[in-house]
Amino acid sequence: MKQSIRLFLLSFFIALPFTLYAGSIETYTFKTPEQEAIYKGLVKELRCLVCQNQDIADSNAELAQDLRRQTYEMITAGKSRDDVVDYMVLRYGDFVLYRPPFKMKTLLLWVGPPLFLLLSLFFLVKFLRNRPKTAEIELDKKQRKSMRNLLK
Repeated sequence: MKQSIRLFLLSFFIALPFTLYAGSIETYTFKTPEQEAIYKGLVKELRCLVCQNQDIADSNAELAQDLRRQTYEMITAGKSRDDVVDYMVLRYGDFVLYRPPFKMKTLLLWVGPPLFLLLSLFFLVKFLRNRPKTAEIELDKKQRKSMRNLLK
């Protein structure tokens, strides 16, 4: 009996942190299916500012919950998709978008990766062309004979 109580308490205290981590599940009701579709598209398009490369639909961070709630409230208030995106960008900057617009502030985000790839390829080719060639070793007759014997 004591063994089963100890086992129960051990499993309880091991599982306790996992139950505390589980966040609340939000359920929102919409007036029209169009509003629901706009909401679902927006929460997949907006980035969680706390998490590492995660959208607000998949994030359990408190800020992501607030952003989902704010998005829901704006959509049910009759705001358009563009209004919600403009509000989020005005408040949090272009980083909140997974696909930031192409402008001078975000030029490095769009041009940087292809430029880095091209520069890397250029330096790789340059390195491979400039490395010293391996010299062939000349063997005399005695060395060739001993090599043939080793290979047999």
